[in-house]
Amino acid sequence: MTADDAPIRVLLVEDNDAYRDTIVFLLRRRDEVAVVGEVSDGSSAADACAEQRADVVVVDYRLPDVSGAVAAAEIRERCPQASVVFLSAFAGTEELEAARIAGVTLVRKDQGVDALVEAIRAAASRGLI
Repeated sequence: MTADDAPIRVLLVEDNDAYRDTIVFLLRRRDEVAVVGEVSDGSSAADACAEQRADVVVVDYRLPDVSGAVAAAEIRERCPQASVVFLSAFAGTEELEAARIAGVTLVRKDQGVDALVEAIRAAASRGLI
């Protein structure tokens, strides 16, 4: 990998410890992605993004403290260079509408790591990394 092909710096925001650990493990096996941090709540996401200089923040849409939409707005304000991808177990009307309004891609958790990596790549290219 050349300097121009540096991995996409990803922050994962997921409250389910087992799922978060699994996604981190799977993403770390991919050369094009570097997991630079992980947090379990939305209120920590923006600060962690700024601290870790993430390119893409993958946010579980349903977090216990704030919605993914609120977390995405805070990330954009505090960490404007980063793009956001929503991750959700369910992609109903509410989630799809929130993703549309926020201008982000939503990936269902059952779509697998390949779909998530593809969304991360697309988000990174939108952010002009």
